Amino acid sequence: MRKSKERTFYNNPVFVVSAVIVTLFTLWGALSPESLAKNASAISGFINHSFGWFYLASVAGFVALLLFLAFSKYGKIKLGQEHEKPEFSFFAWISMLFAAGFGAGIVFWGVAEPLTHFANPPLPGIEPNSAEAARVAMRYSFFNWGIHQWSVFTIVGLALAYFQFRKKSKLLVSETLEGVTPKKGRRSLKKTVNILAVIATVTGVATSLGMGVLQINAGLNYVFSFPDHAWMPVAIVGILFALYMLSAITGVEKGIKFLSNTNMVLVIGFMLFFLFKGPTVFILESFVLAVGDYLDHFVEMTFYLTPYSGDTWVHDWTVFYWAWVITWSPFVGSFVARISRGRTIREFVIGVLIIPPVIAFMWMAIFGGTGLYMDLFQNTALAEAVSKDVTTAIFVFLQQFPLYGVLSVLMLVLIMIFLVTSADSTVYVLGIMTSDGDENPSNAVKAIWGVLVAAITAVLIVSGGLGAVQTVALIAALPFTVIMIFISISLFKSLYLERKKSEQEVDHSSLQKKAQ
Repeated sequence: MRKSKERTFYNNPVFVVSAVIVTLFTLWGALSPESLAKNASAISGFINHSFGWFYLASVAGFVALLLFLAFSKYGKIKLGQEHEKPEFSFFAWISMLFAAGFGAGIVFWGVAEPLTHFANPPLPGIEPNSAEAARVAMRYSFFNWGIHQWSVFTIVGLALAYFQFRKKSKLLVSETLEGVTPKKGRRSLKKTVNILAVIATVTGVATSLGMGVLQINAGLNYVFSFPDHAWMPVAIVGILFALYMLSAITGVEKGIKFLSNTNMVLVIGFMLFFLFKGPTVFILESFVLAVGDYLDHFVEMTFYLTPYSGDTWVHDWTVFYWAWVITWSPFVGSFVARISRGRTIREFVIGVLIIPPVIAFMWMAIFGGTGLYMDLFQNTALAEAVSKDVTTAIFVFLQQFPLYGVLSVLMLVLIMIFLVTSADSTVYVLGIMTSDGDENPSNAVKAIWGVLVAAITAVLIVSGGLGAVQTVALIAALPFTVIMIFISISLFKSLYLERKKSEQEVDHSSLQKKAQ
């Protein structure tokens, strides 16, 4: 069995081509970081300007399709055979969804984003650092971390789970396109799709790991006065690599599940602590108000662009977010599909599309809301500190509370676990993608992808920091957005045909009974 796996892995063109591309990109960044940063910035700038509308329209379509599927007759279809039960408990399932989907991003932006929008409002005509700016800042923070973001993960995960568990296909992105790919050249097209999925996954996770590593580095420097040398982020990547490889090798049922549950406990603990230690009534009121504003302006924010004014806010924030999560979607979708066998489409969509955003809203209301309260009523100038260095936002925030040292250590642990759970899940999924859908990829292939993910993360940090990390995600997302549109069409077509066949069988059975 082991020899067979290794043979499949080494002779798999998806593995060879994608690994070579990622390796060459990594070498480019290592040998000429200035060239990488310059070219990536130019390409991403063109894509952002020319295709921002495409990202917004595509994600809006994903949201509409998912809500239709969940609350229509298709919602009762099970992701698996009719007798199958879910493999994981609801809490474990949600914990793994949250840890894999959000990663360290929610910690990075939980305080930083509302305060950034507070100081630089998304909409024209709003006075910075005002009560109105605070309200709009919270509304757009909810929007950027809401169901639009999770619709991307949900549509890919749903398609993968449906075709794998219902149609007995392999856990590969290419298998979700069965109904829309031409017969001629289908094999080559499928390999190309899988290669693009692998590259998107690597760049997406490198974006999140890069953010998290920069935040850990900033925290160590800000809180504990660690030296702020160029080698520090690289050293953190090395430590992270050792941890996530250990977890990935132990598998989903052990390492990944344990870390995800630990992560969820820490998240809940932090939220409860700051909910009651902070301005509790203000947090609850701002949460309710922001949810109302989010729902009231849902359609407006979904399609908000600024062609008449030329303002770049929506491109800098929403378009980047949608591109970022699209690059994550092959990984998160594959992982979500892997842990969701036995659930109905309705359960899946509600669980993946609705519950994680609600948790994110709570996190944003507690941390971002408390930060806004401090600036509005206590003159703490947190927004000013965030504008100087966004990576230190959470630690500047924690400094306003007692037990600052203990809270900072726990926050660093939380960020590290988020990074490990994201990276180990990624390595596992990349192993599946490049082992022809084998759900138990060899440790060799996981190790190779673990090294490449660590290497590209380090290179992106060294070549340009947060800016370089973000630009690469924007570039990688464009081709996969097109693929996601075809995935959506293929999924709906297959569901429609299955439902039609089922209804015909019921009608035929009824006619037979009447005839008897």
